[in-house]
Amino acid sequence: MIIAGKSDVGFFEATATFTEDRFGAVDQNVADGGVTEQLFERSESEGFIHHLADEQIPPAKRQAIVEDLLGGKGANLAEMTSVLKLPVPPGFTISTDACRAYMHGGWPKGLDEEIATHVFRLEKAMGRKLGDPFDPLLVSVRSGAKFSMPGMMDTVLNLGLNDESVKGLATVTGDERFAYDSYRRFISMYGRIVLGIDGAVFEHPLEEAKHKAGASSDADLSAAVLKKLCTQYQAAVKKATGKPFPQKPREQLRGAIEAVFRSWNGARAVAYRVREKISHDLGTAVNVQTMVFGNRDNNSGTGVGFTRNAATGENKPYGDFLINAQGEDVVAGIRNTEDLDTLGKHFPKIHDELLEALRRISDAESIAATCPTLDGERR
Repeated sequence: MIIAGKSDVGFFEATATFTEDRFGAVDQNVADGGVTEQLFERSESEGFIHHLADEQIPPAKRQAIVEDLLGGKGANLAEMTSVLKLPVPPGFTISTDACRAYMHGGWPKGLDEEIATHVFRLEKAMGRKLGDPFDPLLVSVRSGAKFSMPGMMDTVLNLGLNDESVKGLATVTGDERFAYDSYRRFISMYGRIVLGIDGAVFEHPLEEAKHKAGASSDADLSAAVLKKLCTQYQAAVKKATGKPFPQKPREQLRGAIEAVFRSWNGARAVAYRVREKISHDLGTAVNVQTMVFGNRDNNSGTGVGFTRNAATGENKPYGDFLINAQGEDVVAGIRNTEDLDTLGKHFPKIHDELLEALRRISDAESIAATCPTLDGERR
């Protein structure tokens, strides 16, 4: 199990994705923060991409300084790896400097090269390559401003899948259904979030497929149905944009990163900053991390938890989860979630790990702002 979370008003929200399957599992060094800490170490150059807060800065000062550069999610992600030693998926953070440069002059010079360098480090650490047709590395892309606000780009999961790598995912996992479920989710998220296509374009075929199959949820759809949905989704993308769905993973990644930058000046985000008197010049960071999966099977899942009861403030862990799901399923409310006590009955070991992590987070004074929502697992 790999976790992360966010702190708002005196309680900490943690999300976790768990699975007992081999695919997507990081080795013990990664799970315990070893490789992650190395990947999130301080960048040797003064570039746009960073891997961890400068540990020479006193923790009390480090948080505020790093939040300006890495945003709330990136700063707390760094704290969770370097201070709390929590299991966090390897990745990197593109700083707010890059967003500010983008706002003033378009795509920053040299950013492509930096992204390529850090993707290579990520590939080396995970033993997989982005877009590999046989055993692909997949990543998530999340926005992360210093202050949490509405209107910022939603998370894109499963980035790196295309018509070839989805076959590799099916082969390496031995599960075609899982592979095409992940692909149809990615096409839908990327189309809606990055390409700006109306979500109904994807929701209607999904609902129709569930109706025809007599399925109560998408978790009940077969591999053949999900594969057909991928084809329908791609046709919808081409109809809406006039272009085929992007097949090159590096192109997908740049598109998602640029969508994060653009979302900083979205109408809802601008209106919120005006109301809250937040500077429009701060910009947002971008967090890119390795994917692991809660939609693998019924031994997998995803959920959200709090160090305190979110409604009453009671000092007791609180949260809910879904089996065989990805993060957006929980927040979308498309299925009824189960509570942490039920998690303990289904997965007692994972339940104990989560409670211990929440305890450590609750005791850490340095965690004071928004952290990322991560998908993860432990074998």
